[in-house]
Amino acid sequence: ICDGVYVKTATWPFLSRAESRDGMDFLDNDLDQHFRAILNEREGLPFWEDVDFELDLMVANAMENFDVYTKLGPRRIIFHLGAQDVQSDLEGFKNFLEGIDMYVRDVIEIGIAIGPTKPIEQIFPLVNSADFVQVMGIDHEGIQGEEFDEKCLDHIKALREKFSDLIISVDGGVSFDTAPALISAGANRLVIGSAIFNTDDVIG
Repeated sequence: ICDGVYVKTATWPFLSRAESRDGMDFLDNDLDQHFRAILNEREGLPFWEDVDFELDLMVANAMENFDVYTKLGPRRIIFHLGAQDVQSDLEGFKNFLEGIDMYVRDVIEIGIAIGPTKPIEQIFPLVNSADFVQVMGIDHEGIQGEEFDEKCLDHIKALREKFSDLIISVDGGVSFDTAPALISAGANRLVIGSAIFNTDDVIG
């Protein structure tokens, strides 16, 4: 989910870019009618009974609007370490993670994403407060088909060495060419987008 604030692009449920999407003003923004219907429990996400959805929140003010996103019924939610409300107050973000209701944590896995150019040490104090870490393979988040940044391999190795049981996901630049190196470095979950959907044979 891209809000056009933290990243340049805007995706569902946002119908347009905005200068900000703060707190209670979030629901005053230009939002998709189906999104509003889901929040009002008049409908659900497509195929919600058969599909476990993962929400990758490339948005500003993700913490403030966390309760809104949980109403979509995701199996996983990912916060980005570079987002405005996360990066400005890492201790506050850690407290937020530790304060998430236990019943929510029972049904929703919480992940933290970090870009390849950010110091990996930033995320170390937060790892034990999350269910997994997502290492970004690209530096420009929210854009499909970006060139793979090999610095993410160092991030993966550092995380695997320090946290042997950690689930490490990788998003961005993942393809048939880069997957072997990512797995060898220690990744155990790969997120693939354009490498599948831009091919001539999606099913094959």
